[in-house]
Amino acid sequence: MTSAPDSKSQRLDEKLYSVHGLWCTSCALAVEAQLMRLRGVESASVHYPSATLLVQGRPEALDESRMAAAVNRLGYRLGPPEAIGDAEARLDAESRYLTLRLLLAVAFGMWTMLASLLIYAGAMPSSELDLIMAWVSGAFSIPVVTYVALPFYRAGWRTARARRPGMDALVSLGTLTAVGVSLWLLVRGSAEVYFDTAVMLVALLLVGRLVETLCRHRGLRALKALHQPPGNVQRWEGAGWQPCALERVRVGDRLWVERDETLPLDGILLDAEALLDLSPLTGESAPRRSLPGDAIAAGCRNFGAALVLEVTAPVGQCRLDRLREQMWWQQARKGELQRLADRFAGWLSPLAAVLALFTLAAAWIAGVPAEEAWVRALSVLVVACPCAVGLAIPLAGLAGSGQALERGVAIRDPSTFEVLARIRSAAFDKTGTLTAGEPHVQAFKSIAGYGEAELLSLASLAARGSEHPLARAVRRYARDASPAHDLDVVEAEEVGGLGRRVLLGDGRQLLMGSRGWLAEQGVATDRVDDSGGSEVLLACDGLLLARFTLGEEALPGTAETLAGLRRQGVTLALISGDRAQAVRNLGNQVGMRPEECFAGRSPEAKAKLLAAMPQPSLYVGDGLNDVLGLATASVGVAPLGASATAQEGASVALLKPGVAGIEVAWHLARLTRRVMRQNLILSGVYNLLALGLAVAMPIPPLVAVLAMVASSLSVVANSARLAWSDDEAPRERPVSTRSDPLGAAP
Repeated sequence: MTSAPDSKSQRLDEKLYSVHGLWCTSCALAVEAQLMRLRGVESASVHYPSATLLVQGRPEALDESRMAAAVNRLGYRLGPPEAIGDAEARLDAESRYLTLRLLLAVAFGMWTMLASLLIYAGAMPSSELDLIMAWVSGAFSIPVVTYVALPFYRAGWRTARARRPGMDALVSLGTLTAVGVSLWLLVRGSAEVYFDTAVMLVALLLVGRLVETLCRHRGLRALKALHQPPGNVQRWEGAGWQPCALERVRVGDRLWVERDETLPLDGILLDAEALLDLSPLTGESAPRRSLPGDAIAAGCRNFGAALVLEVTAPVGQCRLDRLREQMWWQQARKGELQRLADRFAGWLSPLAAVLALFTLAAAWIAGVPAEEAWVRALSVLVVACPCAVGLAIPLAGLAGSGQALERGVAIRDPSTFEVLARIRSAAFDKTGTLTAGEPHVQAFKSIAGYGEAELLSLASLAARGSEHPLARAVRRYARDASPAHDLDVVEAEEVGGLGRRVLLGDGRQLLMGSRGWLAEQGVATDRVDDSGGSEVLLACDGLLLARFTLGEEALPGTAETLAGLRRQGVTLALISGDRAQAVRNLGNQVGMRPEECFAGRSPEAKAKLLAAMPQPSLYVGDGLNDVLGLATASVGVAPLGASATAQEGASVALLKPGVAGIEVAWHLARLTRRVMRQNLILSGVYNLLALGLAVAMPIPPLVAVLAMVASSLSVVANSARLAWSDDEAPRERPVSTRSDPLGAAP
């Protein structure tokens, strides 16, 4: 749960739930409307494809029992956010539920259609037989318009009670009107019945629902693919390793992970070094050497010898679990296009009902026979069902998110697609983003006359526990050269992007970090020449002891990715807190111009540069010092291996090494936003034109049913282009060229 202050300085909380019993997008809108009437609730947003509810308001207003009671009054149930397995089971049950009803609709409906066809074709030799076939048609339609159509009636009644009637209310009115008109005609001795219209309406809508459920299922499988931990692990118990169910593992337990096995939980590496594949989703090898005491994450694969880890997060609370949870949270938020679609669908149903009554009255006044007037009103109701409008945006967003996951990009917020598609500038951190994040020590210089072994031992202590790539590199180098030390670390403090302050057990204080930061702490750094590149200085009790000079290489494919973005007219920038020479060297490697490289920037300076770039902007950063930049940019991106803090602050997470996922995400965002707009325009234009035609001229109800279902299936099919597309992101022609907007040199 998160909170934020409102304009009245009152704290607003957010809570996430699952809503059970949703049948369509109209149900989702009804739940939103019901909760918005509760005092103290500021906003309620239901993401129908994932059945998640995000509600915001004052803490006392978000009492679960109070909200559950309001939702229960409509016939739905409120529960905690679903696990992936529970959501998959729910969709499986929905698929079986829909399949059963569809089979019944087909089994009885085909006899209804056959009887109606014989009447329409004039195949019966007498009017008496026509009337008998009309009764037969009605008899076979009874299971369809009662049992099979019951979910439509139930949802229509619930949404009407919430004063947000939608598609199901219209479907219910259309079905019951078709049956009522047909019965009235039968009583009058006419065989011109419309039971086939009711049956076709119910059956084809069930087909659309089933296809939609399959699309949702595919997106869910992409989320599930993030990490599936084993059911049992080897845990240290007593005097040996014993098999244990993963759910019984607690924080502090020690687990044994064999070679080529996947880490089941987050933890801290014990005993010895480990070689881990950090790309569990893609199967690509991105091995990184981890040292004892390093944090290691669930989902990584052990490439080296068997290892022992101490658990730091139980089942459901690991980093990948949090990523899934954040995606569920963000999916419940609505973007601009989704809000527009909701508003359109909200007034379309009442408009259709008013137009149907207007058509009925106008036909009577014009002298049209009563049965024909009712049929024309029925066509208006049927043709206006706004199911396509309700599905236009969420299905496209879910399909785009699933496709992005399969390509190694986690889009946590579907509304991000709308912003990402319009990106005009992209800025990148250096270390850990454009580089492997694992620089190596190229040179070591002792300054104060200490022995090399002692200096390296102190450096290893100063760097222990740091997530900064330069500190990790120093620790690896120091451990290789001098693995043993006897001192303990009493207290450690890391200043984001600048350095570390460490208090040892013997009372000495170590400082490790940049030249500028050590100078601010009163250390005389002029005793050693500036190397001009990346460096880490070590001091003890105010005395400079040593300098480590480090180097790093750009990740493979980085230059090609940046060149591709530049060809699309995206303004680029490399913003780093590192030394100017190191930033320029990397800029040359990846094809960045000197005026696009900005060195020695603090977190605050990075944020100012990002705010000055063309908007919307994108920023890619992996460390604690990048959090402000990630928040300032329109879209924040965390690369693979980013710190937990950076991952929490980013709306996009890369699950493959390198930054090639940026271009993939950008192309997918443009495609997804295009599909969203196409869906919205198609469904909106269809409903307006169809309503106008149905009011202006007589349209057979069966034709209205087919047209309405065709509109819904077109939206589903258009969204499915994203879900089932296996094509790589296309290379498009340049759209424009822009000069550097910042107008400054590094």
